[in-house]
Amino acid sequence: MGKISPVSIKYIIHANMDLTGVAERPDIIGAIFGQTEGLLGNDLELRELQKSGRIGRIDVKLESRGGKTTGEILLPSSMGKTETAIIAASLETIERVGPCDAKIKITKVEDVRVAKRNYVMERAKQLLQQMITEMPDSQAFTALLTAGIREAEITEYGKDRLPAGPDIDEADEIIIVEGRADVVNMLRYGIRNVISMKGAKPTDTIIDLTKKKITTLFVDGDRGGDLIIKNLAGLTDLDFVSKAPDGKEVEELQQKEILKALRLKIPWEQAKTDLKITANGNSSSAVQSAPVHEFEKEEYAPREVAPATARTYDAPKNLKGLKTMSEELLGTRGAFILDDSLNILGRVPVKELEATLADLDGVYAVVMDGEVTQTLAKLADSKGIHYLIAQTIAAKPFKARALTPDSL
Repeated sequence: MGKISPVSIKYIIHANMDLTGVAERPDIIGAIFGQTEGLLGNDLELRELQKSGRIGRIDVKLESRGGKTTGEILLPSSMGKTETAIIAASLETIERVGPCDAKIKITKVEDVRVAKRNYVMERAKQLLQQMITEMPDSQAFTALLTAGIREAEITEYGKDRLPAGPDIDEADEIIIVEGRADVVNMLRYGIRNVISMKGAKPTDTIIDLTKKKITTLFVDGDRGGDLIIKNLAGLTDLDFVSKAPDGKEVEELQQKEILKALRLKIPWEQAKTDLKITANGNSSSAVQSAPVHEFEKEEYAPREVAPATARTYDAPKNLKGLKTMSEELLGTRGAFILDDSLNILGRVPVKELEATLADLDGVYAVVMDGEVTQTLAKLADSKGIHYLIAQTIAAKPFKARALTPDSL
């Protein structure tokens, strides 16, 4: 009698069996072969299938109690799904085992390959995790190498031994950050003219640098960043201030976020105005409940706060034509970009407007089916845009004029 190779087993038929009397294993196996003989034709005859190795050794587990017998039948198969299902169904036709009435019910047909695949998957995960832990891939290896090189580029600058990039002396413009980790992150993206304050108070080295170079203070986007701006007010001669996005620290920013934050830097005097800082470096007592990060609020730098530094406008152009443009855009979520003759330079979706303006110079006005946000207001001021025509004004620019179509 042929034997099925354990390697070739595809399915295992599981069946429960109940007998009204007591029987032994040979009785049950004999009933299986005898009562299915001739039932399915020569091609699916169990004896022939077992001889050819397509059906394996039938295993029977029995338990007798109270004059009755229960058990489980296990029948391995290397045939396809259809043939295996037919063989399984044929077992349920067995009604007697010796003198006992029998009832056989198929509980499941187990796909052995699924269990093997699941094992392979779980084991592969374990091995992959082990490989990642012990040996980083090429990208991770490159990142580790780059981080090591950037770490090696850090120098200690001045008598205060402040962590800094290697270009502090040569650069005309420098960037001041809060801590050593910020310097490491900036160096990671090739920004080498950076120095750390190493604390919330400016040291003599920082104060001297602000007098000799064009300096940008780059702080975290939290309350601590605003406190540092206040600490430096009146003690240093900074030129610009830049903040990380709300809730983020400079040390965790990606290159795109760093460059965008530096591009949207604001003048030092405006930063102090936004934070209501007086000439002696203290917060104005007139503002009782304003949060510390005032210049990150929606309506930052209202025009009336510092009229002396607001842009002086020439005689206003005839803007009535912009109302027609605004009506044309209504419902499209689009924006027109105009030159100083109010000619359309291009049309972009509102969601791409900020990125487009960041790369353009010479824009005179923008007409949009959208809202003037804090970021857009700052960007308009930094790019010298004169007019923003929008459906909603959520943030007022300091220099540009934000108008609704109804006011044209």
